[in-house]
Amino acid sequence: MKTAIVISAEVKEALEQGKPVVALESTIISHGMPYPKNVETALEVEGLIRAEGAVPATIAIISGEIRVGLLKEDIEFLGKSKEIEKVTRRDLPYVVAQKKHGATTVAGTMICANLAGISVFATGGIGGVHRGAEVTMDVSADLEELAKTNVAVVCSGAKSILDIGLTREYLETNGVPVIGFKTSELPAFYTRTSPHAVDYRMEHTEEVARFMHTKWTLS
Repeated sequence: MKTAIVISAEVKEALEQGKPVVALESTIISHGMPYPKNVETALEVEGLIRAEGAVPATIAIISGEIRVGLLKEDIEFLGKSKEIEKVTRRDLPYVVAQKKHGATTVAGTMICANLAGISVFATGGIGGVHRGAEVTMDVSADLEELAKTNVAVVCSGAKSILDIGLTREYLETNGVPVIGFKTSELPAFYTRTSPHAVDYRMEHTEEVARFMHTKWTLS
């Protein structure tokens, strides 16, 4: 798949120089918000990352190319076009092989970020175990990817419409550590609190970075 990856000049330079790079998903642009709010939000998030001294790498598939780091016109295209596939692990080879356009989910973004050598990915809420999953077996591919791909996902917890308790159990079963940054509670997407605890509370970014490095070294 690395032959299909096109890394922007800005992101490539940052990676070569060891600068911090933060991956961003694109599903929220194509499938999460209406135009033009979707484009405005995507550009605002990139601006926030730059303001903190890091380089944003929004990821999407355009004409079969995995683009890591998008131009403004790419984001506009994703925000306006009605021909954008929603891409998770299952869909990635199809969309690339067929030279289609795709917006990456949490799982899809993790895979592409890992291929590009990016270790940190920021998003809103992750997918999880749906309510009634003990009957339907409806579990997001995001959880499987968190268990197998060494990319740290910085998020606001699982989407609140999900069964957060079962999501926590699924993550535990698959060995995925859940860290709360300055909180002991797992947030529920648009709310800071929930009845569910994180695995470990950490107060400082250095502490989190040390944990991430140790986890990946042991994997």
